[in-house]
Amino acid sequence: MDVLALDSVDRALLEVLQQEGRITNAELATRVQLSPSACLRRVRALEKRGAIEGYRAVLAPRRIGLGLTVFVEIKVERHSTNRAASFEEAFASMPEVVSAHIVSGDADFLLEVVVPDLEAYQQFLLGTLLQLPGLTDVRSNMAIKTLRCREPLPLNHLES
Repeated sequence: MDVLALDSVDRALLEVLQQEGRITNAELATRVQLSPSACLRRVRALEKRGAIEGYRAVLAPRRIGLGLTVFVEIKVERHSTNRAASFEEAFASMPEVVSAHIVSGDADFLLEVVVPDLEAYQQFLLGTLLQLPGLTDVRSNMAIKTLRCREPLPLNHLES
């Protein structure tokens, strides 16, 4: 995938929108020193070009009863494009999996799993994850305390 060419106004828009996704177009325009119509055109262009994938609320997991985050390292027995695609489909269908990555190193996949508690994780692990064919090793790392999560992406590499 090609990296989009973004100018300083695009970067400013993205920085504000990452912090405040519900900002009004008028306020956003003021912050980046554009007219409201120009601002809206620029944001729509960023959406159309794929720089902005969507908007959503960032929830407080513990406040809504999701008190356990587990990072799960998974090894599989055979590597192939088809097998990777089948695991990708499987992980996408599991609501407990909030992020999934193909990684290098000791594991083949790294999952971030969010559940209410240890009992719920045990049920997920035994009843769902370990039912997948072709797993050779699963290691669970429990998060003790989250220091940073879902922070805005750094954009300083885009500066001209």
